[in-house]
Amino acid sequence: MNASGSSTLFTDLRQVDAGVLNVGYVDAGPPDGPVVLLLHGWPYDINSFAEVVPRLTAAGHRVLVPHLRGYGTTRFRSADTMRNGQPAALALDTVAFMDALGVPRATLAGFDWGARTADIIAALWPERCQGLVSVSGYLIAGQESGRAPLPPQAELSWWYQFYFATDRGRDGYEKNLDSFAKLIWRTASPKWAFDDATFNRSAASLHNPDHVDVVIHNYRWRLGLAAGEPQYDEVEEKLAANPSIEVPTITLEGDANGAPHLDPSVYAGRFSGRYEHRTVSGGVGHNLPQEAPQAFADAVLQVAA
Repeated sequence: MNASGSSTLFTDLRQVDAGVLNVGYVDAGPPDGPVVLLLHGWPYDINSFAEVVPRLTAAGHRVLVPHLRGYGTTRFRSADTMRNGQPAALALDTVAFMDALGVPRATLAGFDWGARTADIIAALWPERCQGLVSVSGYLIAGQESGRAPLPPQAELSWWYQFYFATDRGRDGYEKNLDSFAKLIWRTASPKWAFDDATFNRSAASLHNPDHVDVVIHNYRWRLGLAAGEPQYDEVEEKLAANPSIEVPTITLEGDANGAPHLDPSVYAGRFSGRYEHRTVSGGVGHNLPQEAPQAFADAVLQVAA
């Protein structure tokens, strides 16, 4: 265990029924403190926030860190529920999680899938969001926009999205889960010298019985190759209009992010409230909270205030 106690904290998980899921999560800090909700991405897990959480609890916050659907100890409550990875489903999972714990409002912060989820909640349910920290900015996009071709160099960066569109890709991901994830870690954070122990802690969360189905559906849905579920149609219609985000927001970007991402100038206009962008230097890649926990925590504390 390190000095912050995060090693023990992130293995002692709680479980709660929330919507269609039984969610595994960390609950740290004073129970009556203002709540911060941290959301991870793919192919990562809650351990991305292991060094962020103690910084936030030391400032008096209650910090909740759930495993997304298809990760860690989170499970679907019914075998009949579609293993859906569309963004609206993930956002409503998070709202249901807040409801299950009696949390009316929280500061939301995340990266990758987690940033997209936090963006959606901030845009459509601002009353639930005290403030927002979003790595790589405004990530809301409708399914229709995913069908539009990009320049060749940009398409090259999304190679795995096209791989997942095939049965061969699905089988390859399932068969080579750890090596696939490690490749993404290395290409998305080319200057991050993580060790095997760090990777293995998070890779264990990918060996969830629903993980492959959720991930494959997520990327096929984005390309318009897989249908969503009707109960999310109204939400997706609102997201397709690219709603603005009014809550106080800080967007972050690592100076060595090897994953596809937009220049901050492209999305700055989507934030209509108090807004600031910060580029985090020092060879910081896609998994920003784990690579630069102090910078991430500082941003959360500022918007939470």
